[in-house]
Amino acid sequence: MTEDFKDTLFLPQTEFPMRGELPKREPQILAQWQEMDLYKTLTENAAEREKFILHDGPPFANGDLHTGHALNKILKDVVLRTRFALGFNAPYVPGWDCHGLPIEWKVEEKYRAPGSNVRKDDIPPVEFRRECREFASKWVDVHLTDFQRLGVIGDWKNPYLSMNYESEALIAAEIHKFLMNGMLYRGIRPILWSVVEKTALAAAEVEYHEHTSTTIYVAFPITNATHLELNDTSVVIWTTTPWTMPGNRAIALGAEIEYGLYEVTETAEGSMLPVGRKFLLGNALAESVLAHAKVTGFNKLKDYKGSELAGIICAHPLAALHEYYRFDVPLLTGDFVTTDTGTGFVHIAPGHGEDDYRLGRANNITVPETVDGDGTYFPQVGLFAGLDVYDSTGKEGKATGAIIGKLVEAGALVAKGKLRHQYPHSWRSKAPLIFRTTAQWFIPMDGKGDLRSTAMQAIDDTQWIPAEGKNRISAMVKDRPDWCISRQRLWGVPIAIFVNKATREPLRDHHVNNRIVETFKAESADAWYARDAQYFLGDDYRAEDYEQIMDIVDVWFESGSTHAFVLEQREDQQWPADLYLEGSDQHRGWFQSSLLESCGTRGRAPYQAVMTHGFVVDKDGKKMSKSANNGLAPADIIQQFGADILRLWVLNSDYHEDVRISQDAFKAQSDIYRRYRNTLRYVLGNLEGFTAAERVDLKAEYAQIPELEKWVLHRAYAINEKIQKLVREYKFQEALKTVFDFCNEDLSAFYFDIRKDRLYCDRPDMFERRVTRSVLEALLGALTSWLAPFIPFTAEEAWAARPVSDFLGEMKTVHLRQYPEFPDVWQNLQVESDWETLRNIRRVVTGAIEIERAEKRLGSSLEAHPFLYLNNPIEQKLCETVDWAELAITSQFTLLHGEADGVAFTLDDVPDAAVVVQKATGEKCQRSWKILTEVGQDPEFPALSLRDADAVRYYRKQERAA
Repeated sequence: MTEDFKDTLFLPQTEFPMRGELPKREPQILAQWQEMDLYKTLTENAAEREKFILHDGPPFANGDLHTGHALNKILKDVVLRTRFALGFNAPYVPGWDCHGLPIEWKVEEKYRAPGSNVRKDDIPPVEFRRECREFASKWVDVHLTDFQRLGVIGDWKNPYLSMNYESEALIAAEIHKFLMNGMLYRGIRPILWSVVEKTALAAAEVEYHEHTSTTIYVAFPITNATHLELNDTSVVIWTTTPWTMPGNRAIALGAEIEYGLYEVTETAEGSMLPVGRKFLLGNALAESVLAHAKVTGFNKLKDYKGSELAGIICAHPLAALHEYYRFDVPLLTGDFVTTDTGTGFVHIAPGHGEDDYRLGRANNITVPETVDGDGTYFPQVGLFAGLDVYDSTGKEGKATGAIIGKLVEAGALVAKGKLRHQYPHSWRSKAPLIFRTTAQWFIPMDGKGDLRSTAMQAIDDTQWIPAEGKNRISAMVKDRPDWCISRQRLWGVPIAIFVNKATREPLRDHHVNNRIVETFKAESADAWYARDAQYFLGDDYRAEDYEQIMDIVDVWFESGSTHAFVLEQREDQQWPADLYLEGSDQHRGWFQSSLLESCGTRGRAPYQAVMTHGFVVDKDGKKMSKSANNGLAPADIIQQFGADILRLWVLNSDYHEDVRISQDAFKAQSDIYRRYRNTLRYVLGNLEGFTAAERVDLKAEYAQIPELEKWVLHRAYAINEKIQKLVREYKFQEALKTVFDFCNEDLSAFYFDIRKDRLYCDRPDMFERRVTRSVLEALLGALTSWLAPFIPFTAEEAWAARPVSDFLGEMKTVHLRQYPEFPDVWQNLQVESDWETLRNIRRVVTGAIEIERAEKRLGSSLEAHPFLYLNNPIEQKLCETVDWAELAITSQFTLLHGEADGVAFTLDDVPDAAVVVQKATGEKCQRSWKILTEVGQDPEFPALSLRDADAVRYYRKQERAA
């Protein structure tokens, strides 16, 4: 009966299981981190190191997390964990934006609900603000739990909130800085306005969606022509916003555009134009306009250059119907006029458009106020008083139809139609917006403070990752209008200032400002609504002489001020931040508001570098939404796959672009994860029982260690250097791929495969086996350090499963470790070069064996006896330095010089090597499965090779001694 020697093999043993079961194990590890207060331990351990500050951009505290939140927070966590590993102190203070329309809108829902007996306007401001505060607080608590479940470490016990009393006070103080340096003014100009939400919106709160607009061509009769032939002629404009016609005060033309005088000679049925009617039109657009008007015949009477027509006076097309419209409408040159669409003439309503406003202001044209905050025309607007542009739900109101009807009555409508185009909508209510002239508070981009120039210089001084971000934000800042910072809402920090009723000048008094700020610190910004104005004004001013401004500040101003109440106020932070990291949409949001706020008050950006990532989209590249049912929530992903898989998906994506998400994507990441896990398991299993006494000093005894181990150490050294370089440059995808390739190609498919025989079968006291185990020790330390920032739960689990030994220190968590510092002797470029050659030759050997196995002439490679023929003296000499049977995982091997006789296996890219494979001769060792002629020579263990017989004797002796 053949003896079973399995119990004498040193097979891998570890408590680190093959299956990750991450949804089950990760919460247990997270509980351990919380119990030990990992963040506090980590920052205290790094207290004396150089700081690296990533300032957290605050998400809104108003709903469940989506995958975009997970993408953002995971990237931030990896940045900070890698900085700790690089030897920095990288404290992380998470934050939330707790004010503003997203939260107020949610709280208002119960008052907007059908059947509600109470409206928001009936609620006292302080009471309503309390509801908003409670709502935001609830979602902060939810987010706190969910972000930690992602494996994100930070000061979760002490986050920053924009609604904290101290935060609200310091936001007010930042407003006062602009007040005191003369960079805050109240002006009347058109801004994007939500009729549904009854407030101005910032650019970052605006989305563009497909929208169908009614289009009209309208004739303005010329009343004072500079050319006689233009008497009894009209100028035709085209607009996609008929409701702006009551606000028309001018017409713009292009000075260099070619125009023509056209006469109608024939019309089709349904045309609203009589034969003989004459119009001025841009020549490039005339045929299109006349076709829309169902004109089938026309004559062009004369050509004009735009500059020749400037100064002509028209009448408003509704002047004959109501005295409100009896004013001159001049033709003015504007550099924004094109011949892409329309008529070549642009209807100018200074109260309803930025270009319109600028042109009107440049020509001293009064800006009329026509539309109230609820979307209805003011009482003074002739013919249309009280009609709505959009109703309270965002649907088109009665104004457009009424205006078109009156234009028809006046004989001014040339044609009408529909246009499907991108139109601005509120990102919250999803309702279309209007441009509306209101009195608002602004910070100037030019003039006093020269904010634009300061900001442009700060952009140049900042590192942008990726570099294209610089061009994007530069274009936005270069052309942006003055910053409108006022909002007509309740939940936020008020623009806590006073305006003299007689002079209309803001009150600039440090004592008043300080009283406001200190009161906010003690009582919150609610005090602005709870206390009377005289309290803040003190004894030096009379409340009846001053207007107390009740607008709140733009939420982007608030978030743009976070650097002031986080970076500058907290002892664990410093100003400016090393990095801001958010989605690419924040070039027009938080990056820009932080830039402008800081440049206006401190003369530079609050950050050294800015990194952006893309959006999460579905597998077809479409934006995810509840209505489309194409979203995957982070909680669901974690429940099915685990947080480490979600982190791998983020890090293996091209996250600077939009990232596609699907079930298949996570299944693919699970396959990748298994390679990391199997690598760690192999190392841990083969280190079972490892002690300091067994260790070989891989630095001091480097010269004596085998060449293969020298190669592995060189690869570990090179990869350690590469990973540190890549993470410094925020190239996490490339860094993670570097670890994966090392695990997959260098270790699992090569080194581990070769060294299985030594680890399983050699005597444990042999120097060569001790070297291999010592190398595995170094690899375990390296792999856990490299992987800890990326898959922190798994790295922690592997760390906890390490052998009971002092070989990796007594740190209770892997996350206290820095990247390894390997001895320079491990860097061996000659070994790298030699093993590149050897591995190429080995491909010829293994290729030849695989053919024999495929043809069923061999089973395993241990049945093979390859004959390697080398025709290169240098390669011959090199190959003589290694054990080729060990390297090729065969029982026998013969190395020959010269060319092979007969048919041999070759590879084109390894021209000097050829292999012939024969079957190994001898008997199979019943322990190592090698086929050797020496099997049977040991009288005590005739079924074993000499090496295995010696190992079994050693094992039995040790067993008896125990």
